[in-house]
Amino acid sequence: MTSSSTNKLSLWSLTALVVGSMIGAGIFSLPATFGRATGGFGAIIAWCIAGGGMLMLAFVFQTLAQRKPNLDSGVFIYAKEGFGDYLGFASALGFWAGTCIGNVSYFVLIKSTLGAFFPLFGDGNTIPAVLVASVILWGFHILLLRGVKSAATINTIATIAKILPIILFVIVLIFAFKGDLFALNFWGTPQVAANVGDLSHLNDYGYVGHAAAAIVPTVEPESLFNQVRSTMLVTVFVFLGIEGASVYSRYAKERSHVGIATVMGFIGVLCLLVLITMLSYGVMLRPDLAALRQPSMAGVLEAIVGRWGAIFISVGLIVSVLGAYLSWSLLAAEVLFSAAKSKSMPKVFGTENSNAVPSSAVWLTNITIQVFLILTLFSQYAFQLALELTSSLTLIPYLLVGAYGLKLAWTGETYETDKTDHKKDLIIAVIATFYSLLMLYAGGMKYLLLSAIIYGPGTLLYIMAKREQKAKLFTPAEMWLFVIVMVAAVVAIYNIATGVITI
Repeated sequence: MTSSSTNKLSLWSLTALVVGSMIGAGIFSLPATFGRATGGFGAIIAWCIAGGGMLMLAFVFQTLAQRKPNLDSGVFIYAKEGFGDYLGFASALGFWAGTCIGNVSYFVLIKSTLGAFFPLFGDGNTIPAVLVASVILWGFHILLLRGVKSAATINTIATIAKILPIILFVIVLIFAFKGDLFALNFWGTPQVAANVGDLSHLNDYGYVGHAAAAIVPTVEPESLFNQVRSTMLVTVFVFLGIEGASVYSRYAKERSHVGIATVMGFIGVLCLLVLITMLSYGVMLRPDLAALRQPSMAGVLEAIVGRWGAIFISVGLIVSVLGAYLSWSLLAAEVLFSAAKSKSMPKVFGTENSNAVPSSAVWLTNITIQVFLILTLFSQYAFQLALELTSSLTLIPYLLVGAYGLKLAWTGETYETDKTDHKKDLIIAVIATFYSLLMLYAGGMKYLLLSAIIYGPGTLLYIMAKREQKAKLFTPAEMWLFVIVMVAAVVAIYNIATGVITI
């Protein structure tokens, strides 16, 4: 499909798509999520690993945009080009399913936020919460069907609006930061003194009651490795959306803008993520951070400035999450549309309405989100499950992107006449691929098995597409891969039924 000039996106609009996609629910949950998992030192290590790994992945996206300008569908097309039809389909399916479940986590967090003021919403997985979320869902559905350009413009405005409360949060924490509190939190489980008198210096911060409760640690100290590992899927979740400009590369005014927008957006968001995490350790003890309900940024600001801080952050979160929801819905529909155009999905998802919107893809996306919203009624920890499952699903496409960049650099493809940066690109691709594998390991077997429930049965869409084309379904290697995925899906369902895996 050729995009008209009126539908082209500038560098700043592409950057806003990246930032808008990345800044959503995860950033507002960081203080409590990291507080439960690790201390300041573990957080520094986690962000170095995550930031370095994701930066390498951003560079791979940038390199592929320059060296493979004909591949303008982003994430899944690289897997298809590098590793065949089935893995290309799996990449598209995983990315699409991950965005759908990620959007569910947005709705859950919005209702959990409102639950602090209106108890009927609970933790975001009550019947009233699901009903209100469903109304919002279908309101956005109507907006999306009106056109990509108008939706992208709204996203740019929403991106600016949601960054402002985050920046104010950072400024307040800079002035409230206490070095001795940060020192207590630095090594994970604070080695707090044995009597309340030794904690008297904390009176000025208003935490003496909480600090007294933390004299005896409530959990056994974990190893630094386990502390860092427990943050890994969270760091992946807050970086999801880094591929926003790449997925929408067919709308870019200049091809070079795709890579620039990806790196610019990533670096800006990384700075905010690190500041929010590290500054929080300097205003509350780790046990207090861990005890905060989500969104925990609201609880941190409330502890410093009073009730209005929680209200302010809660409003910012709702704007942020609704803006990110719009970005992710655009990305999800675009992936289905592009996959259909590349014959990796049934051709029905390649149809567009009069506003040049992939309407069938939008319909399937929102119907799927609605189904997952209903399923949250049966999950005890709906937000955490959605967060970690989204990360696990999206890591497969990320891994395949890194692997394709590695394949190009290893074989020398596209470097025959231009050997500039060959060795550098090879090193970057190796790191990006290793990082993706490391994150899958850190996530654990549970989420890989849950992902198989989507990858396995979801292959029906691939079979439908191949039958439309009257083409061979699988190569021998692809057939073995399909069998392995289906076995994993059966094992996952059995473990859920028997209570081995809890959701």
